[in-house]
Amino acid sequence: MSKDRYLTINNQGKTIKFTLDKDLHMLGRDRAGVDLLVPSSWHCISPLQAILSRNGDDYYIFNGDGNDATSNRFYLNRSIIPAAGQLLVNGITLHIGLNPKTLVRLTYSDSESQSSVNSNCESISLNQVVTIGRDPTCTLQLDSPTVALFHARIKPDRNRYYLESLIDDGMYRGNRWIEKIVTIEPGDVVTVGCFTLRLSDTELEIIDRGDSIRLDVRELVLETRGKRRLDNLSFAIEPGEFVTIVGGSGAGKSTLMQALLGIETPTNGGVYINGANLRQSYDLYRSRIGYVPQDDIIHTNLTVEAVLSYAARLRLPTDTNIKWAVDRTLAQIDMTHRRKATVANLSGGQRKRVSIGVELIADPKLFFLDEPTSGLDPGLDRQMMQLLRSLAHKDRRTIVLVTHAVLNIELCDRIIFLGRDGKLCYFGSPNEILAHFEVENFSDIYVKLEDVDWIDSYAIDYKYSDYCKDYMAQNIDITENINRESTSKVKINVLKQCFLLSQRQLDIICRDCPNLLISLLTAPIGIGLLKVALQDIQPFSRTGANAGLAIQVLLIFSCACLWVGLFTSVQEIVKESAIYIRERLINLQISAYIGSKLLILAGLAVVQTLAITQAVSLAFKPPTMTLMSWQLGISINIFLTITASFCLGLLVSAAATNSSQANSTLPIILLPQIIFSGVLFKLKGIGIIVSYFTITRWSLGAFGTIANINNLLPSTFKNTSLKNLPFPTGTAYEPTWNNLMICFGALIIHAGVYLAVAAYLQKKKDIL
Repeated sequence: MSKDRYLTINNQGKTIKFTLDKDLHMLGRDRAGVDLLVPSSWHCISPLQAILSRNGDDYYIFNGDGNDATSNRFYLNRSIIPAAGQLLVNGITLHIGLNPKTLVRLTYSDSESQSSVNSNCESISLNQVVTIGRDPTCTLQLDSPTVALFHARIKPDRNRYYLESLIDDGMYRGNRWIEKIVTIEPGDVVTVGCFTLRLSDTELEIIDRGDSIRLDVRELVLETRGKRRLDNLSFAIEPGEFVTIVGGSGAGKSTLMQALLGIETPTNGGVYINGANLRQSYDLYRSRIGYVPQDDIIHTNLTVEAVLSYAARLRLPTDTNIKWAVDRTLAQIDMTHRRKATVANLSGGQRKRVSIGVELIADPKLFFLDEPTSGLDPGLDRQMMQLLRSLAHKDRRTIVLVTHAVLNIELCDRIIFLGRDGKLCYFGSPNEILAHFEVENFSDIYVKLEDVDWIDSYAIDYKYSDYCKDYMAQNIDITENINRESTSKVKINVLKQCFLLSQRQLDIICRDCPNLLISLLTAPIGIGLLKVALQDIQPFSRTGANAGLAIQVLLIFSCACLWVGLFTSVQEIVKESAIYIRERLINLQISAYIGSKLLILAGLAVVQTLAITQAVSLAFKPPTMTLMSWQLGISINIFLTITASFCLGLLVSAAATNSSQANSTLPIILLPQIIFSGVLFKLKGIGIIVSYFTITRWSLGAFGTIANINNLLPSTFKNTSLKNLPFPTGTAYEPTWNNLMICFGALIIHAGVYLAVAAYLQKKKDIL
């Protein structure tokens, strides 16, 4: 009994089913030459699209007539089918094209075959309310970490369909981000997490599960100030390939990776992800791209489990089972046994694994790594390369890495070898590279390419070599997709993100006990030492001293608050610059980031204020005549001074390029604060104007006003004009509410300006 074999073609919901019963079938829209005829209006199918040939009990499909491939190519999981033909097995689905709006699907079925492959297509009837999500009870279940349990709902209403987002994370309709309810029509494409859905007349189809990503580089040129950094590169990276970028110093390896990642704007040509321009579609693919820079993207004070937990909460829907996500990732990076270990106690190789785990938490299918084996010994180098190869082949994940270490380069699938100034000298298998360069070991390639003439020669030779012809044949036709409109930005819940970042920041601070104790005890210890120096002298007593001594003591109070604020914050941003840049690429909001710093540092400032106020109360008697309660007044002023100071510290931290530079800036900040405080000598002219831009001027003014410094004048100066005093008292310390509010307001303005500038500097760091 013969088998019944069928080929079903689905074009935007319009379906044709053919019976296969001949040794040779021709598929197309040319009435004169094909037997599997599709309507002439289906222009996405060529006149002679394919030949189906029977070999024994099996059918093979060939693109075009078997010799010349048609421009409308066949793809199996984003990979072009082999020129030698693709074996058709029960359930296999091929696509013509990559653009979801024009994509045609071909499904082969064999009623008697017991073997099958996982079909990438599903469809749900829209004559009902359709719920979309990760939960098994959903009408359309989408199993991915980036999809919420109940993500969206589609409601039919007469001749319309309404798409409603059920979560804050939202989704895309075409290239437009939606958060609430929109009307959708047949032909519309909806992206939920990594899944691409298409609406036909009566059905909702899954046309892409997001588990296969390919990159195509077409005539890529990158120039900066007239210098060519990448020189007309073209190659294709197929789904599931493990690709290594190598080359000498100045060859443009990191530049190429940044271009492939979408954070460098090409001068000419482009990078295409699944046929779409990467720069224009970056937001659409943001959650599917992982990137591990050379610097670790993890906080060293946290445990491995905490690092992954915060990453999951930042990147995944709110209803995600965080423990499940962390456990899965720990198993992938072979770090389950170290889940409770602090990152600071891990080896270099283990830290790099945790950095990789942070990216794997969202299960990206396109993964970039910059020097992941740097600093590792040969054994750990091989283990890392084996891990990456496993991640690529086991989960069909496309992995691209830059490396200088070539000891284990045979583990990768493809090598991109760049010569100086970004010239492509080789793209292909590691098994063929030595023969191509006519050398016996890999190191000799570097030696050869030190010569500029050799670089040009090999670049030209490769361009016309059989290697290039073989691998460039995998390049896709991207002309149909080249004019796609840019994708709109994802809208993020800033308050939710700020709360999460605040939790992480508090966790980091609490785990760093030595620095926490220093920030809390520095000022109280300084005040205690001041008490030891003054012995029994009470600076705020009219019988024990005068305004001159009192104002000097208050200057020490102000400087102590200033130092505490700066010490607490000056490393806050610069120490995690690599983490910030990476998280910014996954939609970290600057307002949430700066807001979390402000929230936690303000909370810490409250504790510091209580400690300093208590120390002052124990060390010195309060003034007898004050504008308001002494303890309440100095508490408010201490808090505002510390707040303004840590905001200034955040500005310095945002401006600094490294931690050492941030620390070196502290003396430059502190000296003007003391010089222009108006205590060491009387200020005149421009000195008075400069003092308005210091924190100490206003902090000291508030302290002096609360303490009623002018009331501490010796009796010999009772009738003396305040302008002629030998020490700086007078109108700056007038005990009036108006004067006090001006000082408090100035401190708040200082804090606000510093925060705004810090946010601006962070915005300037954006690389996309």
